[in-house]
Amino acid sequence: MLLFPRLTQLDLTGPYEVLARLPNSTVDLVSRTLDPVKTDRGMTIVPTVTYATCLPLDVVMVPGGPGQQDLMEDEEALGFLRKQAVTAQYVTSVCTGSLVLAAAGLLKGKRATCHWAAIDHLALLGAIPVRERVVVDGNVVTGAGVASGIDFALRLAAILEGEAVAREIQLQIEYDPDPPFDSGSPKTATPETLAALRSRLAKLNEERRAVATRVGRKLGTAP
Repeated sequence: MLLFPRLTQLDLTGPYEVLARLPNSTVDLVSRTLDPVKTDRGMTIVPTVTYATCLPLDVVMVPGGPGQQDLMEDEEALGFLRKQAVTAQYVTSVCTGSLVLAAAGLLKGKRATCHWAAIDHLALLGAIPVRERVVVDGNVVTGAGVASGIDFALRLAAILEGEAVAREIQLQIEYDPDPPFDSGSPKTATPETLAALRSRLAKLNEERRAVATRVGRKLGTAP
């Protein structure tokens, strides 16, 4: 799992809680250095390996968050992802982490999802946006926004170790969602709630669009 400044911690910690329970598995947190990384909400997470010391990975996973824009133009990080993707069994992401994979050229022609507010940007980077909670296209597995990372990880756990193991993990972490409001998707949120959040996210979304367009032009996928 990739660590970078201003990532959204639940994009990473939700899947971590699932995947770290897989038998005979180790989850590494990879960053440029071993210095602690601060998330977008102020939590500090400590890497376990660096780009330089990380061994070949079976699964590469990129979370999202506001810091993803910088990562999309970070050649060291993109180079690390490209190198790992050559031998990895699965290349994966949660939330706007899919924009980073796409910026690395790893989603060209691939079906992928993203946070609902940023999913359209995938097309600028050569991917095929799919508005689903989890999307599997060959060895690419992507999850939608933030909390969907748990659904993503359970689906990936079933792919890696079988449905029985994934079901046991789901029971172990008591993942049995019962939200107080039916407001977790643009499809179910009230128009007022959706409009308010779109307004609040407008500046960030335009920043993301600008970066995706700039990177897409370098990849030859954006006008």
